[in-house]
Amino acid sequence: MTTARAHRLANGVTVVCDPIDGLESFALSVVAGRGARQEPPDRSGWSHLLEHMVFKGAGGRSARDIVEAIEGEGGHINAATGYERTSFQVRALKGRLKLGVELVSDLLLRPALDAAELAREKDVVAQEIAEAEDAPDDHVFELAQTAAFTGQPLGRPILGDPAVVNAATPEALEAWRARLYAPDRLVVAASGAVDEDELLKLAEASFGDAAGAPSPDPEPGRFVGGLRPLARKLEQAHLVFLLPAPGARDDDYFVMRLFAEALGGGMSSRLFQEARERLGLAYAIDAWADAYADIGMLGIYAGASPGKAADLARTAAQQILALAERIEPAELSRAKAQLKAHLFMAREAPLARAEQAAGQLLLFGRLFAPAEIAAGIDVVDAEDIRRLGERLLQPRASAVAVLGARAALPAAEAFGKTLLG
Repeated sequence: MTTARAHRLANGVTVVCDPIDGLESFALSVVAGRGARQEPPDRSGWSHLLEHMVFKGAGGRSARDIVEAIEGEGGHINAATGYERTSFQVRALKGRLKLGVELVSDLLLRPALDAAELAREKDVVAQEIAEAEDAPDDHVFELAQTAAFTGQPLGRPILGDPAVVNAATPEALEAWRARLYAPDRLVVAASGAVDEDELLKLAEASFGDAAGAPSPDPEPGRFVGGLRPLARKLEQAHLVFLLPAPGARDDDYFVMRLFAEALGGGMSSRLFQEARERLGLAYAIDAWADAYADIGMLGIYAGASPGKAADLARTAAQQILALAERIEPAELSRAKAQLKAHLFMAREAPLARAEQAAGQLLLFGRLFAPAEIAAGIDVVDAEDIRRLGERLLQPRASAVAVLGARAALPAAEAFGKTLLG
């Protein structure tokens, strides 16, 4: 059973408390169920820029005051912007919940958004964008994402475009804040050494007056697919292969997660054993399932020498085809064990529990007990895996990014030809 319970404030903010006996610390995660996917082209990168800016001053505190207030009590504060969520996290010792809730509510609802600070932070974000492009194992993922969702917010980098980021003004950013952090999709989640009554009172005091006109829901995602080979003077080639897959709300969500686990989730997976151990084609290779609310992706990342990249691409495609045809009972059993371990071991950390609860509420409007999740995993059988394999291949679409020396670039076409003919 789960110890978490959810409550809804009058303005739509949801509060969830998940106490854990015996802990001397807690984690607070305040999650807005909107992110870069809400951005039109002329706001690309603004959600990430806003996340930066709120730390520059909020609720009458300066940037230094904010970090000193929490770190002076032994705590830590952080934030992250994604395509569908923006989260603010505090980890602190027992008894500091009031400080954590007040600090985060100031960041979300009462930022200063000073013009001089904004000018400086635009330059910082521009450096961050440049740094991501300089890192091959970051840039290759952006290339693949752009290919998969060309012409859509999901196909634009979360960091945004420097020119669009530079166009932001304090007034326009404040209007964007009111839409992005609107209370109808705001979750205040705490786990660990927390008291439910105290959390509810603090949330009401700090978030009960939150207001804002929400931005409209994004259009359904469309997996477009395509090739993004890019020559760079690198010693190693970086490759990403993507296929369209079910979203987080789809009945096949756990089937997809298990398919990815068996394909490349660990050292016993097909890709690791075949591509790395038996053939020696890659020094790193893994598979994963990435799910947004309405659409998902099955992905493979690999690092290899340029001369072996095309053979690696063909091998990856062959392993997808083979798994789509049949999974062995022992493989499925291992995949289930690994997936449950990943999900449930994370529950040993209060922050992971708080963010898991927030995600469930935003996607489904309710909390799931661990036993319910385990049952959803356990019920998957070999026929479900085979059926999902057909579903993955049916659109006859893939997105491939290859970054490295010119000798590696044929891998982009090799993957699709082997997989789809």
